[in-house]
Formats: sequence, C-alpha cells, structure tokens
Amino acid sequence: MEVRPGYKQTEVGVIPEDWDVSTVGHEFDVQLGKMLDTSKNTGDPKPYLGNRNVQWGRIEVTDLPLMRMSRSDMERFRLKRGDLLVCEGGEVGRAAIWNNFIEECYYQKALHRLRPSRGFDCRLMVALLHHWSNSGVFSNYVTQTSIAHLPREKFLEVPLPVPKPEEQGAIAAAFSDMDALLDGLDRLIAKKRAIKQATMQQLLTGQSRLPGFSGEWEVKRLGDHLSFLKNGVNSRAELSYSEDVRYLHYGDIHGSSRVMLNPNSIEMPCLPRAKASHLDRLQDGDLIYADASEDIDGIGKSVEVQNVSGVELVAGLHTIAIRFDKNVLADGFKAYIQFIPKFRTHLRQLAAGTKVYATNRAHIASAELRLPGVDEQRAISALLTDMDTEITTLEARHTKTRALKQAMMQELLTGRTRLV
Repeated sequence: MEVRPGYKQTEVGVIPEDWDVSTVGHEFDVQLGKMLDTSKNTGDPKPYLGNRNVQWGRIEVTDLPLMRMSRSDMERFRLKRGDLLVCEGGEVGRAAIWNNFIEECYYQKALHRLRPSRGFDCRLMVALLHHWSNSGVFSNYVTQTSIAHLPREKFLEVPLPVPKPEEQGAIAAAFSDMDALLDGLDRLIAKKRAIKQATMQQLLTGQSRLPGFSGEWEVKRLGDHLSFLKNGVNSRAELSYSEDVRYLHYGDIHGSSRVMLNPNSIEMPCLPRAKASHLDRLQDGDLIYADASEDIDGIGKSVEVQNVSGVELVAGLHTIAIRFDKNVLADGFKAYIQFIPKFRTHLRQLAAGTKVYATNRAHIASAELRLPGVDEQRAISALLTDMDTEITTLEARHTKTRALKQAMMQELLTGRTRLV
C-alpha cells in the first residue's frame, strides 16, 4: 500500500513521520489491583473502587463499599489525582481519570492503575483506549475465561502512537470538548426525562389539571369498553423482511423506547400473507401489550399504533391486541395508560410466573381506572407527546455527536487530520 508523503507505515498503522511508536509499558507505570480480604485486615474501613465504578470518561463514587486495609495495601493502592484507571476485566479497556472526587480512595481487583512515566497525556490515552475498544484491538491481548481479562504483562506490550507533547494536548483538548458536549446532553436528557416522569405522575392521576379542565373523573372498567383482536403465534423463525404483512412481535414492544408505533417509519419483520389471512389488521389507536416479561418493570409494556394507513400490520406472538371505544379512550392517550400507577399495580399484583411474568386479557379487562374526558385526554397526550418529541430530538443529537466523536478518533488518533 502506497503511503502518502509525510507519513510512515508502522505496527500501529500509518501515522505522521514525526510521531513515535511506543508501548503502554514504556509510557506508563502500570499496577494491577488485587482482591482485598477484609477478614485479614484491621484498621479503619476505607472506600474503594471496583470495575463497575469506572465508566467511559467518568467514575461513579456514590455509595462506595468500604474495606479494612493493611498499611501496606493503603500505600500501594491509594489513588492520586490524575491516575488513569482501566478495566482489566468485563468491558476491557474502559477507562477514566481519577480527579480526587473524594479525599481518600483506593482501587481493587480488575482495575489497572496507570501513571505516566514519560509525560504521555492521560486524556489522550483514554481516547486511544476507547478507539481500541471500538476497533477490536484488545481482542489480540485478552485472555478469555468466563469473561475477558487483560493481563498486565500483555497490556504492557500494546503499541501506541506518540505525537509530540503539544499535539497530544491539542488532540486531548478536542476530545475533552466533545466529551463535555456529550455529558451536557446526557444531563439535559436525564433532566427532561425526570420532568416528563413527574408530569405524567401529576396529569395521569388528576393531581394536577391542565388549564381549562375541571370536574370529576369517572371510573371505567376497561373490559366494558374494548374488544380483543386476534393475534398471531408465529416465532421469529417464520418471519422475513420480504413479505407484505408486517408483524409486531412482543420482543419489539419490549425493545421500543417509544410508546407510539409508526410502522411507516421503522423496519419490521413480516409474515407470509397465507399465515396472516385469519389475523385482525391493526388500525390507528389500537393498543398492543406484551403479555410476558422477564422483569417486573416490563409488565404492562405497550405501544399504540399510529399512521398505519397503507400498511398491513398484525399483532404477533405473546401480544394482546386491543381496540378501545374512542369515546372513552382517545387516540394518543391510550399509550400512556401503562404509566398510570393504579394500572401498573393492578397488573403486577395479578402477574403470574417466576422467571417470566405473564399478563393476560382478563387482567387488563378487569382494571378499573379513574379517567378524564376525551378532550382532557387529548390535551394530556398532546403535552406528553411534545415532551417525548423533545427527548427524542435530544437523543438523536446525542447519537450524531457520538458518531462525530468516533469519526474524530479515526482522524486525530492516526494523524490523518493534524491540529498543530
């Protein structure tokens, strides 16, 4: 392969001629933590970090466990500002920098502690580790048991590119700016979700009312205002992406982050027309529940169908498809029934199972809920839909920003694009 002028072929790929190639062990002092046995130690309990506390670019320090430590262990494993912690097991390479989040802290087994021995910028090292994780570099160095492990002796051998110090700083600063933007989006999305959750709690229970609405809500037994639709029982093995009739599998309900299902905007598996001939076609406003869940939070998970015009759509395996009286439950509002506390409690009390919780038609039909009139339902759903749209827009921006960061890694960490 021809190398363009100003670049050279190395064991880490094509890099600028003025960059060096080194190894992790040459650039860093690397020490692996050990499993501390509190039964053998005396002294004051000390907080320590484990593998799970270290996430990409951040360290979780809330509710840290405590361990009695010997004086020698305290000297060896106490963290200093600027230490780089790298996961030795699990998601190998996941890394973050310790910045004295608390006054005194230690680290334990399954974490490598790195300290620069020749001035390598730890911020740049975090970016390199993330890039290596995404590109599969660590697969050449890990030892696979029940989970992957990165032994210290192999980690020391991993080669890395070494730009000049001023360029290291410029690259690291660019990634820090991008991380700050992603962190800001994370916090904003979390805030918007919390606001939406609180709003649903108020509006769906009648604790707060939207302007212009008053009067008592009426108690309705859902079974008096619905009809059940015939669903399929076909497994994923019977589906394809080349047929005409789209098929809503219960796994797609659990996997959806949205309460509305627009079959025109997503790719869905399909069922052969002959197998779908006896199934009811779904219409706008139909509500589809997953009738089985592996965890308690998934009980009652549902999606409401919208914009189904021009599409043949049927409900599939482990679903309960319902068509409600629109004079009792307005389109758009039905999607939020699953968040009404009384409804969630009702289904959870009736759910049967040990490893898998089951919901059935009778459970849903027997629910009695205090509901507003359809005009107020429409107003509530419009507000909640606007909030969902705002969150979705922020999530899309977050996804694009993360993709941009990945592209920056490919450019900056190989020297294809230079900042100095």
